[in-house]
Amino acid sequence: MGPSAGPSADSPVPSPERPRRVRKPVALIAAVAVGAAVVGGGTAFGVERIFGDDATTAASAPVNAGNASAKGGVSAVADAMDDSVVEIKASSGGGQSTGSGVVITKDGEILTNNHVVAGADTAKVSFGDGKTATAEVVGTDPDRDLALIKVRGADDLKPAALGDSDSVGVGDQVVAFGSPEGLSGTVTSGIVSAKNRDVTVQKEGGDDSPGRGNNGDNWPFEFGGEQFNGGTDGDTTTYKAIQTDASLNPGNSGGPLVNMNGQVIGINSAMYPAGGGQGGGGAQASSSSGSIGLGFAIPINDVKKDLDKLRNGDG
Repeated sequence: MGPSAGPSADSPVPSPERPRRVRKPVALIAAVAVGAAVVGGGTAFGVERIFGDDATTAASAPVNAGNASAKGGVSAVADAMDDSVVEIKASSGGGQSTGSGVVITKDGEILTNNHVVAGADTAKVSFGDGKTATAEVVGTDPDRDLALIKVRGADDLKPAALGDSDSVGVGDQVVAFGSPEGLSGTVTSGIVSAKNRDVTVQKEGGDDSPGRGNNGDNWPFEFGGEQFNGGTDGDTTTYKAIQTDASLNPGNSGGPLVNMNGQVIGINSAMYPAGGGQGGGGAQASSSSGSIGLGFAIPINDVKKDLDKLRNGDG
């Protein structure tokens, strides 16, 4: 479930007039759909800061007209990924969350976000052909917002190819997969808007429900150097993300961001929702607020570095 970066890593996008200071709270949320059973109606996580000063703004490389592109563009990429993308439902003490995942081994390893399965030992996985299975949570890394789950008894799943996120250029075409609002098998497309965006999210833990601030349903976050809904003093983590204007919505969390060769170059993790300033981080706000083309994905090269840790059950 955007606007491109500016002309250099240290300068903003030129504007015909001075931008106004943000005065109303604006909300950024993780792209996971959370069931109504969550205490207080809070979303699983809130993104606290997206625009870092070190965003890559190099000129775009030509769109990669690779194998899938030559065979039919987005539709060919969608066909190639159809059996490798899954919907994930995980239940914990805070309720049920719905997210997405991508198969990476024939014997059932699936990558997703930590905030999709946080607090759960198992999850229900639904495949594109309608089949379902139970998956065990193997390992999680809250610092990178990553998790690895594994389907019991699988030996013939179709793994997705993992690409090279370092080789992705600003302006390159990408395709996002997932289950926004529980609509499994959803495909959206766009471009890479920027690289190396600083994304800061709250980690689970403590007495509050994940993503909730001390003042109730409105979690604290930072944007443009200002703080809203209280201070951001909780347990947070920051990672570098790929920014895309491919539409992401609650439920896209954990799904793959794919290049035109049909290779995974990122794991969808967060979105900036339309009307986010009106509803804080609540589940009602997240489910009624659509994408405005500001989505974020964890680069797949960072995921690769974390795989051994996840397979060992660390986290």
